[in-house]
Order: sequence, then structure tokens, then C-alpha cells
Amino acid sequence: MSNYMEYHDKIAFHPGYYIKEIVDESGLTQADFAKRLDTTPKNLSLLIRGEQSLSIDIAMKLSRMVGTSINYWLKLQNTYDALIAEFKSEEVLAEERSVFKYFDYAYFRENYGLPDLSGQIDEQIKQVREFLHVATLSVFKKKDMAVSFRNAAEGLTEETTVKANVMVQIATNKALKTKVSGFHKKEFERAVSYALTLTKNHEEFYPLIRRAFLDAGVIFVILPNISGSKTNGATKKIGDSIMLMVNDRKLYADSFWFTLFHEIGHIMNGDYGISFEEERGVQEDAADRFAEDSLIPAESYRAFLADKEFGLYAIRRFADQIDRDPGIVLGRLQNDGIIGTEDAALQSLRSKYKIKTSLQ
Repeated sequence: MSNYMEYHDKIAFHPGYYIKEIVDESGLTQADFAKRLDTTPKNLSLLIRGEQSLSIDIAMKLSRMVGTSINYWLKLQNTYDALIAEFKSEEVLAEERSVFKYFDYAYFRENYGLPDLSGQIDEQIKQVREFLHVATLSVFKKKDMAVSFRNAAEGLTEETTVKANVMVQIATNKALKTKVSGFHKKEFERAVSYALTLTKNHEEFYPLIRRAFLDAGVIFVILPNISGSKTNGATKKIGDSIMLMVNDRKLYADSFWFTLFHEIGHIMNGDYGISFEEERGVQEDAADRFAEDSLIPAESYRAFLADKEFGLYAIRRFADQIDRDPGIVLGRLQNDGIIGTEDAALQSLRSKYKIKTSLQ
């Protein structure tokens, strides 16, 4: 390690640089100088090479030996430390710029009220960094930065990793601002049963479910989707409570409720992490089964399939029997390959929700 460092047009001199000049001008060897300074040759050598910070003790001894003030030496150390911190900050910013290419600043401006800073990349980075509450945007390159990626980690690109982590970070920050008691599984089970009665309540289901889940220690957040994150949802333990996030990419009744209950399944199984598109594995399959059986009871579904009537009236009638939005039944039939997507009359059963999802 050198006792000075250059970065662009600036140079940071370690106090060891100046101590070496004094030693050289004294005509003494480093060993003799160390003895006079009342320190070890090793300590003096480390200091001269810039591998050790100047201590108050050595600053005091130097001041006595060469007639300078203690503050003079401590100021040299502080100036060096400040410049090194500045160099590192500039290096971090340069790395952040390479990560920021994955970000769409308009997403943060439109959904979370960040200022309009057209063309001001470094200021945009600063605004997003502060909004997300991280020291550097580069942390989002790390897999499992905030929560498990389960089976998907190996196949993800850096861009998808960054965007998925950002989604979880936003949801986590929202959850941290929410007052909630600890997670209570029995209460949550009751809240989940209550949520199933709201599938046909297209206007008020979100605040009603959110309140019921909060009472059970689960913070339910719906976020504006970040294009390219490839996330369906996520769950994360936060202290004694749990954060449950889904995005607004799938707001048709069938896909929304399946995604929500898939994440609920992960919570019931004590399995937290991010759910990605088309991800498979034991944990994902178990969450899928939970969602399927919760939304449409297995025995009732088998009886419905046995009748082999899947027209508009039959689907509506079955949906009424199980007290579900008919779009949920339609989506299940299409997902199972029982019917196609070409029938316009059937497609009219699909309801799309409109939800305010930003955190303004």
C-alpha cells in the first residue's frame, strides 16, 4: 500500500508520507528513528507505508520530537481520510451508474412523487437511493439481498435480480412504516377465509383484506409493477410480522387471486421469498396447490368437471355455488386446458381491478 493515493486530478497524502520525509532528512535509520519516537520499528514502518492510521499517541510523540502541534498531525490524518472517502464515493457512484441503466426513473417519479430531473442522472441516482434507503444501488445486484430467491437464483440475469430486489425493498420499506402486531397464524387463517368471501367485491376488497391481514400480523402490499422484474409476489419476515407483496401486473380476478393465495400458501408453509414467473420446485408446487384448493375446493371442482358443461351459464352457476368471482373459475379451466381463450362471451367473465398501488 502506498502512502499517497491519486484519483483523477487529486492526490491524498497519508501522514506517513511526511513522516518518511522527516526520517530521511534526519539521517537516521527507521529503526533508530523509531527508538527516539518511543515506538517499534514495525509500527513506524506500517505508518510510513500508509498501512496504519496515525494514532493520537504517535501524533503527540511526533509533536514533542519535531516541534509541531498534535493538531497538525491529526489534521493530516483527517484530510487524508476525507479524501479517501471522497475517492471511494466517486468510485461507488461510477458503479451505481452501471446499475442505474436497469432503472426507469419515470417509475419512481410517477408512482412515488420523486422530482422531475430530466437528464440529471447522478441526481436521479441520489433521489432513488434515498427513496429506497440504501447506501448504494449496487446492493441490488446481490441475490438474496433482502429475501430468498428460492430456485430461480441461478437462472436470473443481473437486470432481473436488481429489479426484483427493488420491488421487495419498496414493499419492505412500506411495511416498516406500518404499525402491526406480531404474526398470529390462527388469526391469519381466519383472515384468509374472510378474504375468500370478497372475490366478488371488486371495489373494496383491497382495504378490507389489508385490514384483516394487519390484525393477524401480515402487511399486505400491492405495488406498481416494475417491468422486467418477472416477479409475481414476495413474502418476508419483518421482526415478528410478515410482509406479503403482489404487484399490479396481474389484476384480472383469476390471476390476482391465484397470485395472492399462492403467496398466502408460502406463508402457511413457513416459506418466505420471491415468486418468479414460471418458477417450479417443491415449494412453488405446494403454494400452487394451496391456491387452487383454497379458491376452488377440490371436491367441488371435480364434480363440476364431471358434468362436462363449461358454457357461460354453467360457469356462473358453479361460481355462485362456491361463492367465487366467475373469472376465477374461468381462469382455472383455461389454466387446466379444459377450455380455450377464443370464446369472447366467456372472456367477458374476466374482471380487471383498478387499485391505487403507489405509496404517495
